[in-house]
Amino acid sequence: MPDRGGGPTGPRIRVGRPSRRVRTLLMTLGVLAVLGMAFTMFAGFWTDWLWYRSVKYSSVFTTTLWTKIGLFFVFGLLMALAVGFNIWLAHRLRPPLSAMSSEQQNLDRYRMGIAPYKKWLLFGITALVGLIAGASASGQWRTWLMWVNGVPFGQKDPQFNLDVSFYAFDLPWYRFLLGFGFAATILSLIAAALTHYLYGGLRITSPGARATAAATGHLSVVLGLFVSLKAVAYWLDRYGLAVKSSDFKATDNWTGLRYVDANAYLPAKTILFCIAVICAVLFFATLWRRSWQLPVVGFGLMVLSAILIGGLYPAIVQKFQVQPNEQAKEAPYVAKNLAATRAAYGIEDAQVTDYDGKSDTTDMTQLRDDVDAAASIRIMDPNIVSPTFQQLQQMRKYYAFPTNLDVDRYSENGTDQDTVIGLRELNLAGVDKQNWINTHFRYTHGYGVVAAKGTTADAEGRPVFTESDLPSKGELGSYQQRIYYGEKTSTYSIVGGPQKEIDYSDDSGEKTYSYEANSGVNLSNPVNRAAYAVAFSEPQILYSGAIGDGSRILYNRTPKDRVEAVAPWLTIDGDAYPAVVDGKIQWIVDAYTTTNGYPYASRTTLGDTTADSLTATNNSRAVVAQQNQVNYIRNSVKATVDAYTGEVKLYEWDTKDPVLKTWMKAFPGTVEKRSAISDSLMAHLRYPQDLFKVQRELLTRYHVKDADTFLSGSEVWQVPDDPTNKSGNAVPPYYQSLKMPDQKAQAFSLTTTFTPNGRDNLSAFMSVDAEAGTSDYGKIRILKLPTSTTVDGPKQVQSQFNSEQDIAESIRLLRGGDSEVEYGNLLTVPLDGGLLYVEPVYVRGGGLKYPLLRKVLVTYGGNTAFEDTLDEALNKVFGAEGATPEPPDEGEDTGQPPPPTSENPNVQDALNDAQKAFDEGQEALKNGDWEAYGRAQADLEDALRRAEDAQSQPADGGGGGSTPSGSPSATPSGSPSPSTSPDSG
Repeated sequence: MPDRGGGPTGPRIRVGRPSRRVRTLLMTLGVLAVLGMAFTMFAGFWTDWLWYRSVKYSSVFTTTLWTKIGLFFVFGLLMALAVGFNIWLAHRLRPPLSAMSSEQQNLDRYRMGIAPYKKWLLFGITALVGLIAGASASGQWRTWLMWVNGVPFGQKDPQFNLDVSFYAFDLPWYRFLLGFGFAATILSLIAAALTHYLYGGLRITSPGARATAAATGHLSVVLGLFVSLKAVAYWLDRYGLAVKSSDFKATDNWTGLRYVDANAYLPAKTILFCIAVICAVLFFATLWRRSWQLPVVGFGLMVLSAILIGGLYPAIVQKFQVQPNEQAKEAPYVAKNLAATRAAYGIEDAQVTDYDGKSDTTDMTQLRDDVDAAASIRIMDPNIVSPTFQQLQQMRKYYAFPTNLDVDRYSENGTDQDTVIGLRELNLAGVDKQNWINTHFRYTHGYGVVAAKGTTADAEGRPVFTESDLPSKGELGSYQQRIYYGEKTSTYSIVGGPQKEIDYSDDSGEKTYSYEANSGVNLSNPVNRAAYAVAFSEPQILYSGAIGDGSRILYNRTPKDRVEAVAPWLTIDGDAYPAVVDGKIQWIVDAYTTTNGYPYASRTTLGDTTADSLTATNNSRAVVAQQNQVNYIRNSVKATVDAYTGEVKLYEWDTKDPVLKTWMKAFPGTVEKRSAISDSLMAHLRYPQDLFKVQRELLTRYHVKDADTFLSGSEVWQVPDDPTNKSGNAVPPYYQSLKMPDQKAQAFSLTTTFTPNGRDNLSAFMSVDAEAGTSDYGKIRILKLPTSTTVDGPKQVQSQFNSEQDIAESIRLLRGGDSEVEYGNLLTVPLDGGLLYVEPVYVRGGGLKYPLLRKVLVTYGGNTAFEDTLDEALNKVFGAEGATPEPPDEGEDTGQPPPPTSENPNVQDALNDAQKAFDEGQEALKNGDWEAYGRAQADLEDALRRAEDAQSQPADGGGGGSTPSGSPSATPSGSPSPSTSPDSG
């Protein structure tokens, strides 16, 4: 054969198939990759199952899993069938002959190309849309469970007279079904239209009719289904108006119908529903008429009606009917919103009482005696003294206390004592040698409780510990002190095997221990080890010799993580707190049931309403579901987590909550009855902070019951910013034992203050009885201050503290050297018609960078004191003792003006003594001798008082004298006062 290449020939290169060895290798690698991915998926599933089984909540795992699987397959299959059927039907209705046009000739190539793969293409498309739809539907497992297990609220909305459960449980599910129907219809319409176009049923440029009769009928039915769904949407929108949010009268997330909704939108939705039904019928009629003329006209009419009736008409009603007389038009709907919001947040029974804010009592001695009965004033601030606990009770670097300690109640000689409490938890950052064995096998747990009296400090300003040392001992008795589960325990540990753990250290050296509880997952099984090696991306778990018989892996170890995992339908409070109960350390966790479907109740964002000056710097104190918008909340569950075994128990707290009853039907056996709570545990349960913060935020507007007052905005309050720091965030609520005016004895309470919107004077004081198990638990009391007179609010009181000349000078001296002053919680106590403010002041000084209580600020009725102890400050304010200035030295008052200060030996001697005391104080700070520092501060205060008394006498020539360089200044009469800002000095 001749050479057809027209050029020189060369050696041929034969491209052959890969060798058998290469093919085998590639096939093996492919199989291994598939098996690896499959085992990775299996490891996640298997470890989850093992964990839920270990905490005895496997029913939560199985119920959730089967619900997700069921929704995935049902809705995935429905979507696949809907799209696949319409593709098949469009192909079945294709014309037998295609038109002779360039458009159809071009499409012939595509038809011929896909002809051999039509079945596979149909399967692939339907499988893809089915997978996507199924995955989306599986995420609606909460919506499904609430719908199928919904319990009636027993309350009806004021507009449609339907039970609240319809809006909370039913309407969300109907909206999901409607959204799924729209998605299925739109995808089916697109798929059918493309198939008709590909096979000639629809033509764009070809001559003749643009669509065959079969294509017209098919697409019209799909469009009719779409319009029918739109009619259903219009009908559901009517009920949606009851839970619709909008901004109204400076209130974000107002919920419910207003005048324009009830009188314009509601009839408009009804009219649009009727129009959509007629339009759908016209689309279905094309099966017989084979013309789109009427359906298109009907669809256009529906769109035009939606613009005119659904948009323009309500705007006209709002402009010409509502705005000219808004107060009268909106008042009935505001009244409904007020009632619903107060009921949904549990504030409908809040007791608002008028309170003068000023005492009429002239017997100051009697007032001093009344203070002890009015409150057990806590001067140990749990949000400041954590470093002091750390310094004095840490014992080892691998222990640590939380940033914010907790306040609880413990009995002392038969009397409840407010107690600041913290756990000595594991701190892996303090382990000297960081390696896998130390991190996960040797250092596994914290040890012991540390507690101190909340109302007392010792002579050096340190906490008076009631439980301390290592092992801890004191007034709490005998209990299991090892802490394997805590707020700072975020890393997994492997315990109980051949590797011993470090228990604690004492004078005789390190003690070792081996975990004895059955918590965690057993790693003796090689399958379990392999699964956790994959799940935790740690291959050493698979082959480490430190793992053997009895080894168990502990993880999900923080109280919030454990409760949230076993009850994923709950919202967890931002602050779990420990308590010693029946010989065990138990973490107590408050949990909430919520919904955003309570009709007419205004919504709130949990992350915003629970933020304060503490959460601004401590993220662990924030609510987990930060962006959750809710308009109904109940503290329906109290949970406990054992610090040693990790055992989780859920207790039904709100026995009337329909949301909790719904979830208990969905997950039977997971929540124990309230009667199962022991008396010893009940003694430590308290009203939760996050619920209180949500309620106080709502009460800034919803404390009023009158619609006209609400609309006028004249009674709007605000939560004041924390005056003790510069965070600019809201003041946190404070736990304290106090007696409100209508109470006969003190009760453990949670308190806060309110100021008028945009102003700093006090408008109200709020307290809720926080002592569980009492008849008044949860009762909200609000003392409303008069609007005709002004009473100082927290910021003004703080400014008053700082503006007192003597106080400012003392604080400047406390800040001397490298010392820092920290203001503690500013507590407010109602007392005989007036308000008592108390604020502890702490100093971090010298080489000891932890705060010690140095002073207590007290003010009442315009009288202010700044003394070393609370008793001294109260005595001075109420004139019980030491309230009057010291008399001048004998012979000092001669009736003649004294000489200038520079020539006045009394002033000069006092200033010299002050300088000496100041220098001694600074030296004591450097040496860490707090006893000497306390004596020096007392001497300094005495010297300054003597200097002020001596200098207050008129001087010849009006001279005020001078102060020796470097001496503490006793400000002369008429000279500028020291800086009064918190940062002065």
